[in-house]
This record gives sequence, structure tokens and C-alpha cells, in this order.
Amino acid sequence: MGLFSFIKEAGEKLFGSKKAEEAAAAARAQASADAQAALEAANRQAGDAIQVYIEQQGLAITGLTVTFDATTSTVSIFGVAKDQATKEKALLCAGNVEGVASVNDHMSVDQSEPEAQYHDVVRGDTLWAIAKKFYGDGNKYPAIFEANKPMLSHPDKIYPGQKLRIPPL
Repeated sequence: MGLFSFIKEAGEKLFGSKKAEEAAAAARAQASADAQAALEAANRQAGDAIQVYIEQQGLAITGLTVTFDATTSTVSIFGVAKDQATKEKALLCAGNVEGVASVNDHMSVDQSEPEAQYHDVVRGDTLWAIAKKFYGDGNKYPAIFEANKPMLSHPDKIYPGQKLRIPPL
């Protein structure tokens, strides 16, 4: 269990993050029942959108539940993954969404394995350069690409602000 930080302005556009932020601001300012209900609805909608996105990646997670808190831009993810790689991919799916600043990991795994390292993509990064940095050999970039499938569809399609898994070799 832990908290992972992400770049809030980068990632998949799954829900109207501005709408959720506006509902949170209105609820703080008004403290009315209507504002609170709108915030809860926006949080539910965002959590559901992120959960559907994770499910669409084909990750084997039993009892997957995703919640979102617009006041802190935090996702909480619950469930049991079949292995460490699946758990890490689910956390990355949740965090690499525009409007998400952090992910609370409340997941467990059926099969314990060593944890991966993470890398925040910056302008000019390539998978080859990242592999060179972590493995000492840029030709090992396919290991990073495979570790981040299905979120990555092509080795050249990474973007600044994205967080990638760097698995142990």
C-alpha cells in the first residue's frame, strides 16, 4: 500500500476533470447539500470512468473498485491483482489520467514478485534512452515497452508527464 504521485495535467482524458474540480470548489465555497451532491456525483463519474479504462486494458483484477476525490485529485484503487506487474499497470492506468495527481494503492497481489521502478517521462525521452539509463543498454527498450502494454500502443508514443514501469530484468 502506498501513495504514487503523478502529473495532474498529463494523461488520458477520460472525464471532465475541470468539471470535477469546479464541483469540489463549489462544495468548499457553498457547503450546501446541492453542491455536496454535485461533488459526489462528479467523483462517482470520474471513479467509474477510470475503472472502465482499467478494465478495458484486460488486466486480471478481482474485486476492482476505483474511487476519485476531486478535492485532492486523488484516486484510490482496491482489488486483488494476479501478480505484481498487473497491480503496477493498474496503478499506472489510474494515475496516467488527466486530472489525477496521486493514486492511493489499496491493492494486494496473489503472486508476490519484486516491484518495478518508475520513470516520469520528460521532453526528449525515448524508450531507448530510458533503457540505457536503467539497464545500461538501450537495446533493452522492448522490456520497458512490454511492461507498459497495453497502455502503450507503440514504442514511439510516449509523452512528457507520463509515468512508466521499469521492470527488473
